[in-house]
Amino acid sequence: MNESDIAANNLQLRNKSALEVVQWGISQCKGNSLVTTNFRPFEAVVLHLCTQVQPDLPVLWVDHGYNRPATYRYAQKLRDRLHLNLKIFSPEITAAHYDAIYGAIPTLENEAELKRFSSIMKLEPFQRGMKELAPAAWFTSLRKVQNEFRAGLDILSEDKVNGSLKISPVFYWTDADMEAYLTQHDLPNEWDYFDPAKADEKRECGIHVN
Repeated sequence: MNESDIAANNLQLRNKSALEVVQWGISQCKGNSLVTTNFRPFEAVVLHLCTQVQPDLPVLWVDHGYNRPATYRYAQKLRDRLHLNLKIFSPEITAAHYDAIYGAIPTLENEAELKRFSSIMKLEPFQRGMKELAPAAWFTSLRKVQNEFRAGLDILSEDKVNGSLKISPVFYWTDADMEAYLTQHDLPNEWDYFDPAKADEKRECGIHVN
């Protein structure tokens, strides 16, 4: 799908429901798609939407080993509740190994170390997972309100790194929309989440940057 096709489809999908966007995406890719997750707050929304359309849809999760206990419990709860077809990819070294060699999780004050951490512990396993699963499209929970970079995207965007189509069904949703969906479907949420590869909520770790 070229840029003009993406732009045209974005105009059409803008007035569709999130569920219709998922249905469109899975139909377009003829089953060759997946959804990515990090089990951050509100992830139950996109996981529920996607599995309503394709229950066995692969769910790619990079477990870098630094998640907090509550996040692991949340992941297990959603895995059991939604019967997720979870595909877990981990770094080639453990969190303990990384800490021993390179030191503790870097902060925003050390950009070079933070980039190295992100590359080793998050980007490498993610790219390995994408290469192995080779989806024509991947569903994400990206939303316009999350940060300035994401505000410049749309429901559909090109993933030039992995050669696939990125589909964000809830791109235009607010936090209130997400909360309402969780309540409507009696889905759990979890707020004790931290992404060590970003160090700050507004910073991109690199997965969504072409």
